Amino acid sequence: MQRLLWIGSPFFGPALQSCGWQDVALYNFEDARVFCWEELVRLAGFTPDVLVVADKSRPPFVLGMERFPCLTVFYGVDSHIHSWQPLYAQGFDACLLSLRDHLARFAGPYLPPERIWWSPPFAGDADRPDPAAPKRWDCLFVGTVNADLPRRAAFLEALGQRLPGLHVTRGNYRELYPQGRVLLNHCEHGDLNFRVFEAMGCGGCLVTPRVGHGLAQLFVDGEHLVGYAPDDVGDALYRIEFLLNNPPLAAYIGRTALAKIDEAHRASHRAQAFTDRLCDLWMQDARTLVATRQAKAEAIRENCLKMPYLLWAEELAAPGLREAYLAAARGRFGLAGMEA
Repeated sequence: MQRLLWIGSPFFGPALQSCGWQDVALYNFEDARVFCWEELVRLAGFTPDVLVVADKSRPPFVLGMERFPCLTVFYGVDSHIHSWQPLYAQGFDACLLSLRDHLARFAGPYLPPERIWWSPPFAGDADRPDPAAPKRWDCLFVGTVNADLPRRAAFLEALGQRLPGLHVTRGNYRELYPQGRVLLNHCEHGDLNFRVFEAMGCGGCLVTPRVGHGLAQLFVDGEHLVGYAPDDVGDALYRIEFLLNNPPLAAYIGRTALAKIDEAHRASHRAQAFTDRLCDLWMQDARTLVATRQAKAEAIRENCLKMPYLLWAEELAAPGLREAYLAAARGRFGLAGMEA
């Protein structure tokens, strides 16, 4: 196991370069397209031992993976908004999930629980404090607020009416977070989002909803962050004002948060943990695992992949996509390249 191809959103993929791999190829894209095995090998510039298909919060963009001759991993981050992902994941040898409470959803007839791994969000290596930055806002939220996120919009509007020092904006969070005395998070779908780790990685005192997905297992409320009841404006306001009235406590929480992130929650930590899991899987006879998946390819397609592909064929209008999903539903997509 020496060569890895990562396709999709980068996430911690770049950090794999320092985890002992001989070759790591990373490929991201923004156009509407799908990939077969032959195209992936061409993009990588080598035949991969491991393929990682990383969530881009869009329809599946790698097709025919149930027949691929290498170890395959699906990395799901937005499972809270994509109900098709557990079915799609059945076509892979292993699955990496960002949301802990969704692990059981992905266990199925072709993907057992022991090959579904929790990999929480993380802070990037560039997420760092800026001690020289002025504190311009009492409470800062950085992120998207629009009609597609109604709970967030309503929460922030109600909080802003009671907290004049609340500043809501979008932009480079690494520049913005050091300028907030208290950093605010909101989780529209009850998910454990990356904002938690990014804010803490920038040394901020974070006030965030108490969601599941392992938040309580990763951090101590009152030590690394401050939690509030989800969507409870009064509860959030009370905790924000308490921190603003106790600057030493807010500073202490920011310091302990940063120390915890540096200890266990940066991209390099996720990359090494993932590499270790892959090594364990490889030593358990990965070749037999791949061969077993290939032998079950028709059943995987018929029982798990066919219906989602047919639905995407009806939904998508981009040139070539309808034909690609129809071919994948019939087990014909990329078949010529596989046979070659």
